[in-house]
Amino acid sequence: MYKHILIPTDGSELSQKGVRHGIELARAVKARVTSITVVSPSIVFDFEPDKFKGPSEDWGYKDLMEAFASKCLDQVKSAAVEHDVRCDAMYVEHEQPYQAIIDAATNERCDLIVMASHGRGGLSAIVLGSVTLKVLTHSTIPVLVYR
Repeated sequence: MYKHILIPTDGSELSQKGVRHGIELARAVKARVTSITVVSPSIVFDFEPDKFKGPSEDWGYKDLMEAFASKCLDQVKSAAVEHDVRCDAMYVEHEQPYQAIIDAATNERCDLIVMASHGRGGLSAIVLGSVTLKVLTHSTIPVLVYR
């Protein structure tokens, strides 16, 4: 069965449900996990800045994104520890998050990608597209989508 599962996360509530599902699957099949958070440097994220205050008011965008990624990945690592699943984590900056996910799965030799689908609609879906849909479309590695 699966030996190494890639679990992308953006820290959202739905993403965390996908993370939990991926961790539980990894535990059931005795697989290890790599989690990834991808930040696109050209996209402005809608998050609450107060959650990511640093030790200095001089923190820039890169510092905030690294703090954001760290928070997302810490959630995955905590869930993995709770379920006794080996977990590595990575933060990547990339213009195309779907490509970074596929590249990470390939480079890390993952045999499954488990990710949530936000099901965005309207203008957001047209402009941003769906990262999950793009991973499904372009990946040669199997993808399990949590809805």
